[in-house]
Formats: sequence, structure tokens, C-alpha cells
Amino acid sequence: MNTSWDTLKLLAEPTRLRILALLLREELSVAELQEILDMAQSRISSQLALLRSAELVADRREGKRAYYRLHDPLPPATLALLRSATEAVSGQPELVADRAALARALARRRAHQEEYFNLIAGRLGKNYCPGRSWEALGHLALRLAPAIDVADLGAGEGLVSQLLARRARQIWCIDSSPKMVEVGAALAAKNGLANLAYKLGDIENVPLPDASVDLAILSQALHHARHPQTAVAEAFRILRPGGQLLVLDLREHDFERARELYADLWLGFPVAALHAFLEKAGFHAIEVVTVAREPEAPHFETLLASGLRPA
Repeated sequence: MNTSWDTLKLLAEPTRLRILALLLREELSVAELQEILDMAQSRISSQLALLRSAELVADRREGKRAYYRLHDPLPPATLALLRSATEAVSGQPELVADRAALARALARRRAHQEEYFNLIAGRLGKNYCPGRSWEALGHLALRLAPAIDVADLGAGEGLVSQLLARRARQIWCIDSSPKMVEVGAALAAKNGLANLAYKLGDIENVPLPDASVDLAILSQALHHARHPQTAVAEAFRILRPGGQLLVLDLREHDFERARELYADLWLGFPVAALHAFLEKAGFHAIEVVTVAREPEAPHFETLLASGLRPA
């Protein structure tokens, strides 16, 4: 029996097909799948186990949570078969309901993050935030060359950019929280920083043209991205040839409460994962180093990753 026959047999079961239709759209946790499909966890887990054994899906763990996505890479013929099968039943009531439930689940993810950042807008520099140490920020600032155009992606209030604006030619601060953008813009105006502009936008869909900046910064923003690889690829897109990306983020940790306390989607990243994000996006001269370690539990470590867009 060949792979296509095996795949067809798996797709013949409605629950498995509904799961695959969802995972074609988004990586999801078991809890999210349970909520969207309105099924018991045991039933979903057993189907996921079969799909994982067939190498149609893969899982990863973030603390106590398990997330599932399509196996990468899937053979082109297998992926085409999955798309055809899910498209053929896309009009069925169950699939229509699943898509609506998925949209609600993703909206709750975004709302949780926006609620957190709107709440702390105006206080971000005064309250504790993991990985946002002056030691780590200093390493980033020292790498900035003067008179260049900068994009601070996931900037929050733009505390880094407020410091760098006195040397840069133009800085764009991009953030998805309306309140953060409002507070940051007010700070820029108060400090007379005419070259510091704020835009409401998503780091996975940056509202800046291709090849428009010399430096892109992701400072403690990547672990809030739904798709970190997409965010890094967007940074590559907006950089001019020879431009540089700097990423400050937490090393992988197991402090599960960070999800609730800081609206984190990812519990940091291994060194290898950050390197792989940059490499896959097309960067070269990639470097990932540890620049800070907090002395108190849970001992967050901060990584600085850098890469150049080929000239």
C-alpha cells in the first residue's frame, strides 16, 4: 500500500479530516482543538496520535501545553491531497462551524495580548518585564550605526527607539496595541523627536514598504508572535540589501506563568531555533549570543541574535 492510499484511509474519518482542515490554517493546542471541535480531549488526542504516526502532523511542547501543526515538510503530493480533501467538504456544516470557532479562538489570543499591553501602556519602563534589562538593551544600542532608517517591530512604547532616535535618521515603531501607539507617539512629541513615528500594525504584516530600512529590531517581541518565522521574514522584506536584523528575546524557559503574566505565546526560544529563523528567512552572517542572565528565579536569560540581508 503506497503513501497516498494510506493518507486516503486516514482522511476517510471525519474527525481527522476536520483536525487537518484546521491545522492547514493554524497551529493549535490540544485545548484549542477541543474547544473548536467541542469534543473530549481523549478523542482528539487519539486522532492526533494516528496523524502523528502517519507523519501528517507534528507536535511541540510549550511548558505544559502541546501544540500541533502540519508536518513540515509534507510531500507535495500529500499536501495537495489534504487540500483537495478538505476543500471538497469545506461547505459541510461542521467545517463551516469549525472555521468560525477557529476565528473566535484566534481573536481571543489577540485580545488577551492586546488587553495586557493596553493595561501596561505608560508603565512599561517602570514595571518588571522579563528580558527587558538595561544590560541587554545596551548591547542592542551599541550596535546601532548613526544616520540610518530603523524599524522597531513590536515596539510597545518604543523605549529603545526613544533612546536611539537622537542618532538615527528615521525610526518607525510598529505595534499592534492602539494604546501603546498612542502613548509612544505622545512621548515622541513630548521629547521633540520628529524623526520617531508610530504605526499601528502587526509584526507579521509590517506596514512598511519593501527594502525601506537599514536596521530592523525585534526587542522582546518575537515571543508574542503567532508565527515567529513569519515575523523574521517580514523583517527581511523591509530591510535594504546589506541591512541588519537584531533580535533580543528570551532563551527557552519553563516559567509557564509567563503566558498569563506577560501574554507570552512562546516560552522563549532555543539558540538553535533563533538561528534557524534567520537562516530560513535568508539572512547570513548569523550570530546568536547570550547577553544577560537575571540573578533571581526564574533566571530568565536574554539572547541577542543578529543577521545581515545579502547586499
